[in-house]
Amino acid sequence: MLFPIDSSDRKPLGKTGEYISAIGIGTWAIRDYRRAEEALVYAIELGLNVIDTAEMYGSGKAEELVGRVIRRVGRDRVFVITKLYPYRFIIERKALKAAQASLRRLGVSYVDLLLIHWPEIAVPIGRQVRILEQLAIKGLTRYIGVSNFSLRQLKKAIESVKKYEIVLNQVKYSVLDRQIERDLLPFAIKEGITIQAYTPIERGAVTNVELLNSIGRKYGKTAVQVALNFLISRPRVVAIPKTERKERIDEFKGVLGWRLSKEDIESIEKSL
Repeated sequence: MLFPIDSSDRKPLGKTGEYISAIGIGTWAIRDYRRAEEALVYAIELGLNVIDTAEMYGSGKAEELVGRVIRRVGRDRVFVITKLYPYRFIIERKALKAAQASLRRLGVSYVDLLLIHWPEIAVPIGRQVRILEQLAIKGLTRYIGVSNFSLRQLKKAIESVKKYEIVLNQVKYSVLDRQIERDLLPFAIKEGITIQAYTPIERGAVTNVELLNSIGRKYGKTAVQVALNFLISRPRVVAIPKTERKERIDEFKGVLGWRLSKEDIESIEKSL
């Protein structure tokens, strides 16, 4: 087995001493905003309190959606993550203006975590991260992190901060795409950085994997639940599947409170 089993449903956020739900909800490619709003409110009621969004999603409409959810459930019940376009971090005042626009759409005075959506190749990573840090210093976010950063880029980001720490790297990770297990995940575990897995159920493709369905039948769980449980069984890993359906939220909630056996984890590791 590649990693020890982490049985906690609330995972440490970097080295902050704060814990977040192992399963949150993503907001990329929303089709029905009304249904999505009801699903997100329901998720918060069930304790899946992390909502991930970005200024890019729906050209700001996803942030507005999250804002409506926050107004309904209360700011203190939602751990809000948003992401800014990389080119925002070329000039500090542009990053500041973009972050303020995101906060207006969200209807909040700060987010819990602000990420660089992916590294801007035209600007040194050190500069991007220092600008991100300035947004935290100005009180626009409680914590800072990155998204789609390779191991090399993450190391550079960590070296570049002064007052704040990089607490999280949001990357693609699923049972069908385990590339980060080669180097990025072991490094994150060692250094105490949270890995947040996006596209963790491969847009539903995991339901077509017979091994996952077979394992699920032993636990009375679905292939989706097995796929997500495999991820959060890893130390430092949380996941943000996306849905607009309340019944899918129930399925995500059913990922928590149990863990795959060592033998089933090894079976997935060897076969997928």
